[in-house]
This record gives sequence, structure tokens and C-alpha cells, in this order.
Amino acid sequence: MRQRTQALLFLVAGGIQFGVDAGLFVLLTWLGMVPAWANIAARLSAACVGFFLNGRLTFGHRSLDRAQFARYIATWMLLTAASTATVASVATVAGLEWAWLAKLLVEAVLAVASFLLMRNWVFGTRR
Repeated sequence: MRQRTQALLFLVAGGIQFGVDAGLFVLLTWLGMVPAWANIAARLSAACVGFFLNGRLTFGHRSLDRAQFARYIATWMLLTAASTATVASVATVAGLEWAWLAKLLVEAVLAVASFLLMRNWVFGTRR
């Protein structure tokens, strides 16, 4: 039951993050920013929201510490590298509109990996 609740709360927090991330990515690239840099900027903005929401809401920590933040940043860097490489490659090969679509698909796949990493490594399962 607890894992189901965490998964549901993670989806809510992730939905907020996804809105910030995807919306900012489209806006920045539409304004002319290079897709790779736009993706990093968008994911960083969403990460700021996500650390607080997932730490406090999803995984129920009253306070968040530096060790959790360091693990969060390491996780963010790994997932951002995967996302950026994919989105930038699609933009180069197929064009910006396809990169926008790829962004949606890539982030959906990475959400599963993110949940597992957040639950098991970044914030740990509270017992």
C-alpha cells in the first residue's frame, strides 16, 4: 500500500515537474535556444521543484539534508545526460518538432527510473 501511495504522489509531483520541464523546453527552443542547452535549463528548473516535492510530499521527510541533495543532484545529472543526448540527437537528425515529441517520450521512460532511484537511493524508503 505504501509503495502505491508513493507512486501516486510521485506521479503528481512528476506531473508538475513535467509541465515545467516540457513547457520551458518548448518555449526556449521556440525562442531559438539550442535544444541541448534548452533541455538542461528546463530539467534544472524542474529539478528545483522536484527535490522539495518528492522529498517532502512523496517520501515524507520533514527535513531534507545535504546527503539527500547530493544524491539527488547525481541522479539528476545521470538522467539529464540521457535525456539531453537523446533529445539533441533527434533534433539534429529529424528536426526540432520531432525533438519536442521525443522529449515527451524520453521523459516518460526516465520517470520510471527516476522513481526507483529516488525511492531506493536518494530519499530511501522510510520504515
